[in-house]
Amino acid sequence: MVRVAQIERVTESARRDARRHARVTVDLEAKCLFEDRREMICRVVDMSVGCAAVEAPAIGDPRERVVAYVEEIGRLEGRIVRRFSGGFALHYEVSPARRDKLADRLTWIVNRAALGLSEERRHDRLVPVAPWSRLVLADGSAVRCRILDVSASGAAVRAEAAPALGATVFLGRMSGKVVRRSDAGLGIEFDRLQSDRTLIDRFGRLQASGS
Repeated sequence: MVRVAQIERVTESARRDARRHARVTVDLEAKCLFEDRREMICRVVDMSVGCAAVEAPAIGDPRERVVAYVEEIGRLEGRIVRRFSGGFALHYEVSPARRDKLADRLTWIVNRAALGLSEERRHDRLVPVAPWSRLVLADGSAVRCRILDVSASGAAVRAEAAPALGATVFLGRMSGKVVRRSDAGLGIEFDRLQSDRTLIDRFGRLQASGS
């Protein structure tokens, strides 16, 4: 058991290290505040957990400090490390905990279209602080999965197996059906609405997606 736990920790560490440097294409509006007190609406066009490419109507000076309020992401503070035609690269430092949350949020933003999930889903999406769980299949077998988000009506997960559309599965002892599947993961719709208390009992402490 100790050996398995060590392997899982090493695997997760490697996954996080890889994601630290992965840049993903996004299209997010941002309000940027510069050192000279200028404020402007900009657009983040790609980002990682440590850097973002920002299209802006005006470009700051190298090493200038910028505070950016990015939709779906929140507040990021960093410095301009490179300028390009029509924008700049912003480098920011975040805590390990915030880095993990940011990596999960970027994963969600990139994958939600493939999963067929939208920001307008009718129930608030929450992210477990401890996102690893087990997905139990109809034949009783269980596979490890990572919960991308969960709500009263369903969940988005990435699992080591790909049940068929319509297959019955159990997540946190709650039954549901696979309603979407792709290389990015699975969309699960619970058989009945779940209360906040039930979600906490099943998945532990939860936080708002993107917080």
